[in-house]
Amino acid sequence: MIRGAHRTFARDRRGVAAVEFAIVAPLMVFCYLGVAVLASALLVQRKAAHVASSLADLVAQEATTSPSELSDICTVSNTIMQPYSASSSVLLMRVSSIQEDGNGIVTVGWSYNCQGMTALTKGSAYTGPATAYLSLNQSVIVAEATYTYTSPLGTTNISWLPGTYAFTNKYYLQPRESQNVTCATCT
Repeated sequence: MIRGAHRTFARDRRGVAAVEFAIVAPLMVFCYLGVAVLASALLVQRKAAHVASSLADLVAQEATTSPSELSDICTVSNTIMQPYSASSSVLLMRVSSIQEDGNGIVTVGWSYNCQGMTALTKGSAYTGPATAYLSLNQSVIVAEATYTYTSPLGTTNISWLPGTYAFTNKYYLQPRESQNVTCATCT
């Protein structure tokens, strides 16, 4: 009788699917959440790159600009981040004009703090990749955007899951209307 019950139990396959589902389901849910967070982070990174690109592009289209025009351009650039937050605590922006004086000296012509980044000091020396884009007596517009993305899964108590990513983007564009984009009242 006991032997017969063991044989019947060993041949019974009715609960196999439920057991397999119980084993596989947590892994599938974890993979799904991971892909969703990764896709969201990649979208935020792409949008932050578009913010810097648009900021540089809009400024480079002008021969002259002013702080009020730059403020408007920064506001427009902020809207690119929608539906993600564009507050000054997560999205930092700055636009600057870097100039070569004809003697090989590269300095900051002007700089504007769009949101959260300190403006560069006017007349200070500038080092960086922008110097590769400069010819004698020319300038280049440098737009910078940094976005701090916080993963919704990173707020849990899972210590090995990274929760915050900082995406930093810089764009260098030469002015289109003149050798230099001037901003008389910018610092």
